[in-house]
Amino acid sequence: MDNDTTKLLLAFQRNEITEFYVYQRLAALVHGKNRETIERIAAEEQKHYNTLKNYTNTAVAPSRWRIFKYILLSKILGITFAIKSMERGEQMAQAAYAQAGENFTVLEPLLADEQRHEKELIEIIHEERLDYIGAIVLGLNDALVELTGALAGLSFALRETTLVALAGLVTGIAASLSMAASAYLSKKSEGDANAVRSAIYTGITYIVTVVLLVLPFLILPDYHIALVATLVIGICIIAFFTYFNTVTRGTPFRRNFLEMAALSFGVALISFLVGIVLRQVFGIEA
Repeated sequence: MDNDTTKLLLAFQRNEITEFYVYQRLAALVHGKNRETIERIAAEEQKHYNTLKNYTNTAVAPSRWRIFKYILLSKILGITFAIKSMERGEQMAQAAYAQAGENFTVLEPLLADEQRHEKELIEIIHEERLDYIGAIVLGLNDALVELTGALAGLSFALRETTLVALAGLVTGIAASLSMAASAYLSKKSEGDANAVRSAIYTGITYIVTVVLLVLPFLILPDYHIALVATLVIGICIIAFFTYFNTVTRGTPFRRNFLEMAALSFGVALISFLVGIVLRQVFGIEA
């Protein structure tokens, strides 16, 4: 084989052994049929590695970074997020094998396996947190819209970071309890047996968002800078959650991100202007 062919096969080989270790470790995090499926996929990835090794006559080490990355993602964001991220890797592997398979018959069975893996991975994992994604969205959206607006208005009405932070925390905590109670009553009226859990997910999401948005006013002396920092944090929260939803649910990132950002910062702009107007109306001086 020429050098280009060898490099290509070695790259495929490294990908297979890396995914073997990732699937092997992910299998330890789940139980039942899900675990059996992942263990079977891991064994097939190892078989693919050995098949390629017979052609290259070279042992290849796995990518420690990729192994660490996917295991860390599974610990922080859940097994579903890690599996779905891996699924994207499966799709890229399919494309690479399909392109190279025209010249290497050894890759044809690997392509067939990768296509089957994708189908198995799509429906493989069920996680409780994804059952309550609606409750999380409710808490996140309401906190972002209400708090960015409130903090913008308070900033130009009070012009004192400590006072803005205090007012924001009181408003946010009270609103989180109110939102959790509303979520509970709403789910209970629908006959949902998990109304309490829905309320907890909504309330916790709301409180965490409130703390993150208020934080700049607790550590920065200038309210202008603090407000900008809050808006940046808001954008980051929206981007993170939208990406999470895109990976786990397959929803479009761009449309959902722009929609959430427009709502949050549209309200913030209006509140900003209201704060200035009220300050003038009541004759409050700096």
